[in-house]
Amino acid sequence: MKEGRTMKARTVGEVMTDEVVRARRQTPLDHLARLLDLHRISALPVVDHDDKVVGVVADTDLAPGCAATTTAEELMASPAVTIHPEQSVSDAARLMERQGVDRLPVVDEEDRLIGIATRRDLLRVFLRTDEDIRRQVIDEVLIAALGLPSGAVAVSVRDGMVTLEGLIHRPSDVPLAVRSAWRVEGVVGVVNRLEPGIEDCSLKQSAGHGKS
Repeated sequence: MKEGRTMKARTVGEVMTDEVVRARRQTPLDHLARLLDLHRISALPVVDHDDKVVGVVADTDLAPGCAATTTAEELMASPAVTIHPEQSVSDAARLMERQGVDRLPVVDEEDRLIGIATRRDLLRVFLRTDEDIRRQVIDEVLIAALGLPSGAVAVSVRDGMVTLEGLIHRPSDVPLAVRSAWRVEGVVGVVNRLEPGIEDCSLKQSAGHGKS
């Protein structure tokens, strides 16, 4: 891959909310319900005395049959699915999709809670048209980064899903193209239909003809 021009990816730290509603291990059921209702949220992180995230309580965890003395520690899902602020928005979106959650506690290197990233926060970044994504993949990934001629690879995008199709003569460029396409904001998946060619084929043929 050519050096010099790099693609800037938005980070979780840039889009997260740093004012976070949280619960403690011993927060009782009725208080949990009030917090969720008051702030109109579907889940909240549970932290210990050091503000380290130990779990998450969702509104679906508050079943009608639970005793009033039930605590957050008894209801929470643990360990919590968390993310770090330096990770990309695309990483957060894929993690939400894989784990089936709408909110991710954001933690520092010591797992202390510093923010929350919601699906809505991410959507503000991902509100891009398929054509915008397609142009960036072509211009910044294939042409600027990999040095491929225009039209060498067919790029199509549908609902954020990128399909790459064509022949790339340097086999090592195939995984680079796929990984770089993943990094483009708004991309939710990459279908790899690239075929590696024979590297330096013409040079090898010339060398062969020169032998006596």
